[in-house]
Amino acid sequence: MSPDVQAILHSGAELTDHALERLLPPADTLPSSIHRAMRHSTFAGGKRLRPVLCMESARIFSAHGKLPAGIEDLAAALEMLHTYSLVHDDLPALDNDDLRRGKPTCHVVFGEAIAILCGDALQTQAYQTLAGLRCPAAATVAILGEVSRATGTVDGMIGGQVMDLESEHLTPTAELVSAIHKAKTGALITTSAVTGGIYAGGDAKAVEHLRVFGQHAGLAFQIIDDVLDVTESSEHLGKTAGKDTATVKATWPAVYGVDRSLKDARGLIDAAFKELEEFGAAADPLKAVALYLVERTH
Repeated sequence: MSPDVQAILHSGAELTDHALERLLPPADTLPSSIHRAMRHSTFAGGKRLRPVLCMESARIFSAHGKLPAGIEDLAAALEMLHTYSLVHDDLPALDNDDLRRGKPTCHVVFGEAIAILCGDALQTQAYQTLAGLRCPAAATVAILGEVSRATGTVDGMIGGQVMDLESEHLTPTAELVSAIHKAKTGALITTSAVTGGIYAGGDAKAVEHLRVFGQHAGLAFQIIDDVLDVTESSEHLGKTAGKDTATVKATWPAVYGVDRSLKDARGLIDAAFKELEEFGAAADPLKAVALYLVERTH
């Protein structure tokens, strides 16, 4: 019987949210404006896919399929980093978006200055959390290295954001859209799988399988995001639909069309599954989450 992906997602999101509630400063802690902004953005919703990918990658190496103790803190740190990127991405200087996860974006509610500082604060809190992980010191150092590279400027999230910003209103090419997607979105998804494996004690060979898995799954995820932007409504997505087309963003459908994009995404997931073959049934929950990435409708 295939794993129940909705149960996996719900359980992972609940565990992540409990950790976030514990790790983020209370809303009334001074200066309260920044802490309210951090919580507004972090608890605005979201599927917690990166934390779930981290947890399910870790589960592969854990006895009896149980999650290793403390993995929820790593998952929460990854979600803080993802949320920080969204807060900054929505700013008027970047994507200038008023809607995120079905709610007003951080700068709409708290102003641009607090939104900028909110993103900074979430990133700082994430690294503070990573530094205190309950795993061997060598694993903590390795995780910090993986996360910092994935969020950095060379093949990482910030570099991808820069390429995305500078490519607006230019004719998109296959090479450009691939580079943007692998860096802006794929890098953090990849490191979610990789760091979960490192935390749970996976060896170097196993971690590399998770890395290639994450690279394929991360690109597939963003391709589907591109498709949904042109096929679904803002109400359904919880964010402004159609903006990619309006700003001539470098997207997979802009280069290849919707039908080819859907086919490519599914092919990438098939390739991702091949990287998990040596783990046997232990990887079935992770496969279920990866398949959800391309079958979701929002």
